Amino acid sequence: MKLTQDNYYSHDTDFKYMSVSIFKDFMKCEAATLAMLKEDWEPNRDNTALLVGNYLHSNFESPEAHEKFLSDNKKFLYKYGNPEKGIKSQYKQADSMISVLDHDEAFRNVYEPGQKEVIVTGEIEGFAWKGKIDSLVLDQNYFCDLKTTADIHKGIYDPEIRRKVPFVKAYGYYMQMAVYQELIKQQFGVECQPFIFAVSKQDPPDKMAIDFNSVDDGYELDDALEFIKDNQERVWDVMNGEVKPKRCGKCEYCRMTNVIDNFTHASEIEVD
Repeated sequence: MKLTQDNYYSHDTDFKYMSVSIFKDFMKCEAATLAMLKEDWEPNRDNTALLVGNYLHSNFESPEAHEKFLSDNKKFLYKYGNPEKGIKSQYKQADSMISVLDHDEAFRNVYEPGQKEVIVTGEIEGFAWKGKIDSLVLDQNYFCDLKTTADIHKGIYDPEIRRKVPFVKAYGYYMQMAVYQELIKQQFGVECQPFIFAVSKQDPPDKMAIDFNSVDDGYELDDALEFIKDNQERVWDVMNGEVKPKRCGKCEYCRMTNVIDNFTHASEIEVD
């Protein structure tokens, strides 16, 4: 199946190509993710954060892309879904975030020259993967990803290591950068350096240019790719119906479909 801008995010292509976002969802709960992909269940979630991110991305993609985004999402972006009533406060804040980046020389010089929303595909140990690069500058061997976050410096608790970590690690961005780097290399034959431009949702917004050049970053990128190699076969088996998906037992989908089939010892109740 050939990937295009129109079908990239469709569930049909998700069954042909793995993506970092879907893989991370499977790591949280296999049962919920499979139900979502099969369109048997739709998460009940606030899409404001996603829309704010898309608002920024479309703005820096092209004027045409931004106008199309505004037109396609009127009911979410504007008061009462009417542009004449004005844009909602969340997206006024997004305009502030855009302005902060627009007036930053480093962002203009590094992010803006790249080719935007480039679809890349390849294989990781025989399994098909896809990615979409926010800004790709092949002739200078780098690519950029634009990220929004509540607070760039706020630590996020990681239960596995029992301490707070930066948002880049907490949200799986090492994995994303490692996969994109690999797919770009396969498709174009170029080893590209990853960068993230992060902008916060604070008032006024903060901003940061992030590279992955330290020794520790190199280990994190390698570990992320190894984690995919160790777990992707099971994910594909679940998607293809060859093994039964595991339930996390705690997410929205698991709560909704929970059936009592046994007693749990009071002393063995799991807690976060």
